[in-house]
Amino acid sequence: MLFNLNTMNSREINCESYFDNKRSIFYTLSPEEKKQLSKNISSSFYKKGDIIFKEGDKPSGLICLAEGKVKIFKEGVGGREQIVRLARPIGFIGYRALFAEENYNSSAVALEDSFACIIDKDSLFRVLHNNNQLTMTILRTMASELGLSNSRTVTLTQKHIRGRLAESLIFLKNTYGFEEDGHSLKVYLSREDIANLSNMTTSNAIRTLSSFASEKVISLDGRKIKIMDLSKLERISDLG
Repeated sequence: MLFNLNTMNSREINCESYFDNKRSIFYTLSPEEKKQLSKNISSSFYKKGDIIFKEGDKPSGLICLAEGKVKIFKEGVGGREQIVRLARPIGFIGYRALFAEENYNSSAVALEDSFACIIDKDSLFRVLHNNNQLTMTILRTMASELGLSNSRTVTLTQKHIRGRLAESLIFLKNTYGFEEDGHSLKVYLSREDIANLSNMTTSNAIRTLSSFASEKVISLDGRKIKIMDLSKLERISDLG
């Protein structure tokens, strides 16, 4: 099913291709189950910086990221953000509130131009009710995310600034990978976003990035960050 998107570049997105991607949790569904979900999908294009959902909103379905990158964050004291999760294709977001039948307790913003397919809640629940394998796959995904969240909580509360920033750079590498050069992170975050990911002020993030660059652990070119010595970065993270 193709959805014409009213966007600046008049692109189209085929949400059915999301189901057929081998990395999608819906890949193993039967043709009939895929057809059932395809009848109840809407699609959205988000420009960089667009809000996908806001804290307090009520979820209407499962948001499946087909293209792009998304940050999920909580707003703390004084309006300061804390990035709690980063999403990549072919992932899905906003599922905790959906399955808990609660409003979103965080917000999501596109880090770059992104496409999402939103599966209607009732249609999804009907398929889950009859497909134990899909239910278990989602449970495993949620359990994995919870484990990662617990580890990040320890990192952000117990490590020193250098350890936190090193861990965040490794986290970005593990989430988005490298460009073709094998060194440049395949994501371009503002210094403020890097600080919000690492639970530090923007000025501390800038100083620590500069320190890493002077030590030749990384190199900086605007928002592009190259990891030049991954082993040393991992040691800094381990030392905390």
